Amino acid sequence: MATTFDVFINHDDADETYAAQAASAVFEEIRRLEDELSRFRASSDIYRLGQLKAGESIIVGMAAWDCLSLAKAMHQETNGAFDITIGPLMSLFVTSEGEPRQVSKDVLDQARQIIGSHRFDLDEDTMRVTVHASDMIFDLGAMGKGYALDQAADLLQDWKVANFVLNAGDSTILAIGAPSGKEAWPITLGGGSQRVTLVNRAVSGSGFAVKGAHIMNPRLFMPVPIQNRRTYALAPTAALSDALSTAFMVMDAGEIQALCARYDGVEALELEA
Repeated sequence: MATTFDVFINHDDADETYAAQAASAVFEEIRRLEDELSRFRASSDIYRLGQLKAGESIIVGMAAWDCLSLAKAMHQETNGAFDITIGPLMSLFVTSEGEPRQVSKDVLDQARQIIGSHRFDLDEDTMRVTVHASDMIFDLGAMGKGYALDQAADLLQDWKVANFVLNAGDSTILAIGAPSGKEAWPITLGGGSQRVTLVNRAVSGSGFAVKGAHIMNPRLFMPVPIQNRRTYALAPTAALSDALSTAFMVMDAGEIQALCARYDGVEALELEA
């Protein structure tokens, strides 16, 4: 997932050993999910999907199924602003050093043939995924960290840990419960320019300050222009906030407002980078 994970536990019993064991279990869970969801690991379901030819299908595990289902739903709810198949554009428009480059129309037209969440189908009864284009690239980079935090939160609650914060590289944060004597977890965003309070909620941010022009617009098949802003999405789950913060970089203000109005607990923030 190319990031660093942090676990902050406020355990009522003040048992540091127990809290450390619970945190260790979280890191093991994240490593397991990396094996299942990374498109770079040959054993993962996501890698296997990328090897399929048009018309072929495979049965995937629960982690991949959860992510693919959410990705499909977000593609529809954002009118195509979120798309996990957009990976080919990254290698076309951005060099390995992270510098932008020009792409010919012919090359872009070829990439268009394997891009689009409408090019794969999900069979809920069998957990089978069928692709309708060959050699597609499925990349969960825009939501995998959030999904990992959600699963880690479930694990900690199984350990009877009720109050904690999970942080994925400062870009996605999930807060459950509250610290002792407080009503919520205070979370600082934007290098200290904005503070939010979280209880059983997540926040995720997307922008250009760290990685440059790395956000693709699935609607236009081109990079989102670099801007001096960072978008944040607050949502009941980390996977949802992760996906929406990326989509908000593509959507206009009216679209974002309408989407937030449709879902309880979903909000958007925009800060200068």
